[in-house]
Amino acid sequence: MPVISDPVQFNENELYVDLRAALGLPLYLKCEGFNFAGSIKLKAATEMVDAAERDGLLRPGSVLVESSSGNLGVALSVIAASRGYRFLCVTDARCNQPTIRLMEALGAQVHVIEEPDVRGGFLGARMAYVAALCASDDRYVWLNQYTNQGNWKAHYRTTAPAIARRFPDLDVLFVGAGTTGTLMGCARWFWQWRRRVRIVAVDSVGSVSFGQAPGRRLIPGLGTSVPPALLDESYVDELIRVDETDAVLACRRLAARGFLFGGSTGTVVSGAGRWLADHGHAGLVSVAIAPDLGERYLDTVYRAGWPADVTETEPAAAMARSA
Repeated sequence: MPVISDPVQFNENELYVDLRAALGLPLYLKCEGFNFAGSIKLKAATEMVDAAERDGLLRPGSVLVESSSGNLGVALSVIAASRGYRFLCVTDARCNQPTIRLMEALGAQVHVIEEPDVRGGFLGARMAYVAALCASDDRYVWLNQYTNQGNWKAHYRTTAPAIARRFPDLDVLFVGAGTTGTLMGCARWFWQWRRRVRIVAVDSVGSVSFGQAPGRRLIPGLGTSVPPALLDESYVDELIRVDETDAVLACRRLAARGFLFGGSTGTVVSGAGRWLADHGHAGLVSVAIAPDLGERYLDTVYRAGWPADVTETEPAAAMARSA
């Protein structure tokens, strides 16, 4: 085992779960939640902070600020605590309470947006709040994960080549679409080096990322209410859209076999399962990326009766369009 002095120095990058035994799927699940931030977002956060430091954007007295539905906020909380920065995470009412408490435990300040923007949903409201904050005080440094090139470059450098090393005969890769940083980084790498690999994007029903109409979404992570600036659809071979009830079912089926994953992972696994049912064949090598683990979803995805018992009076379900 390694000996570390900085939390970003540990990030398990070589763990896969063979889902044939658990779910009967010919699918390898790349587990990205085994680090001190608990998700794949530690890679993007590290890349973006390192670049901001190199470029002189982060200086003594700077305050990091970012809009996040949860996982990136936790990752930046870890890095800010380690490097001595103040950090403000702007999130919204869908963010899991354990995630908010975790960021606060790490020393971050959390601002929760309660009302969505009329056009841009909660994400639009969060981004507007951050933009106004930065305009009012130059101490604030917004990394802006939605446009920051370091978001996808982190996965171009690390995630995609790691998958290729482990599976040199890979046929298809399933990647969830949120900011599309992971999707674009992996898709660009395989397009450049292994063009025969099929890239299948998995999005949530209700997300506008690929031009569909907005709809009610409760699970933070995948999907968005604002078209992602990083997305280049020319790198994507196929799109699968997954209803949140199917994502929850996939999470609970995995938990029944001892694997507790987050809602984004359930979405990707559900989408991959549908694609494989239609296109799978003997000898096909397929991998899906699991962005996080499930402990932060105990009050939502893993709560009996959820989401059927969520009413429109609850904050998490206040609007059909969310981030």
